[in-house]
Amino acid sequence: MRGLLIAIRMTVVLTVLLGLIYPLAFTGIARVFFPWQSAGSLVSHRGRVIGSAIIGQNFSAPQYFHSRPSAAGDKGYDASGSGGSNLGPTNKVLIETVRKRLKDELETDPGVAANQVPVDLVTTSGSGLDPEISPAAAELQIPRVAKARGLSQDTVAQLVRQNTRGRWLGLLGEPGVNVLTLNLALDDAATLNGRRASP
Repeated sequence: MRGLLIAIRMTVVLTVLLGLIYPLAFTGIARVFFPWQSAGSLVSHRGRVIGSAIIGQNFSAPQYFHSRPSAAGDKGYDASGSGGSNLGPTNKVLIETVRKRLKDELETDPGVAANQVPVDLVTTSGSGLDPEISPAAAELQIPRVAKARGLSQDTVAQLVRQNTRGRWLGLLGEPGVNVLTLNLALDDAATLNGRRASP
């Protein structure tokens, strides 16, 4: 009986300590030191929240940079269904899907050779919600976006550079371009030039 009482007490103590005090303390610390990140890294534009900097969205109009393909959910880009396709590199469905994406990409950005298309434009990430593309994937899309918006390629390239994240501490990870923030910067540039692009 004594052992049972000790077990019950330990269960209650550990539940309160690890199930309440510990998560509340770390949530509070995160809110103080990392308020934007702990609130979901929400991005506001012209007074309204339009997405998160850490969750990819689908952009398909020619005047926008396109995101990495998504396998999250039935139609992709479903934040409640995060995940990859789980298809291996020799899977016929994956091979055909990548071939179709490559064909679509060559039609979307004409004048580009198949071997110039970065792999992240034709494959999904593990989460299916990658908010970034590689600098090479962004550079490939510059001519199309510049033409669709009536901006110079130099102006669009400068916006790409301004929205490129470098390696952490200059050493870890690979550079990336956040597609949402880049497209918002493009909208702002178009507005400054007297043109408001429609999504």
